[in-house]
Amino acid sequence: MKMNNISKKLLVVGLASTIGFGGFMVTGVDAASASASKTTAEATAVSKGTQVVNFGKTFMGTPYKFGASTSTTKVFDCSSFMKHIFKKYGVTLPRTSAAQAKVGKAVSKSNLKAGDLVFFSSGSRANGKNVTHVAVYMGNGKILHTYGKPGVTISDLNSGNWKKTYLKARRVL
Repeated sequence: MKMNNISKKLLVVGLASTIGFGGFMVTGVDAASASASKTTAEATAVSKGTQVVNFGKTFMGTPYKFGASTSTTKVFDCSSFMKHIFKKYGVTLPRTSAAQAKVGKAVSKSNLKAGDLVFFSSGSRANGKNVTHVAVYMGNGKILHTYGKPGVTISDLNSGNWKKTYLKARRVL
């Protein structure tokens, strides 16, 4: 008789544990799903910028030509290059770097993410305040852009000419 009572108690405790643990498992799954959904949405936002950059990198070495047509990929100027690589990902940019500097939302240099547009006042038309050049931020202090002899190239945002002539950044993704 004592054995029967102990068995019943163990069965009740076992069932209660199982039900309690099952409730925890369901709750855990829901929380994990919600967390995964948020992480996926955040990753998608980040990866779109990375996708733009990676697509742009396929044009490495493509020659630079000021005023290049937007209907060719044989040559680019800085703004036609940005217009081309962003278009593939559903972002329609204006034709010039000065006009591109007015779209999207402002972002500080310290908060740059891959896919952000960065603007400079450099070259023969620069006065230190006007936008004359655009690039896309790659991450890790690097920019992808096109100018002069190198054509489409990667440069360090935080050194040399690019550090000195940096003006602002805009987020369009």
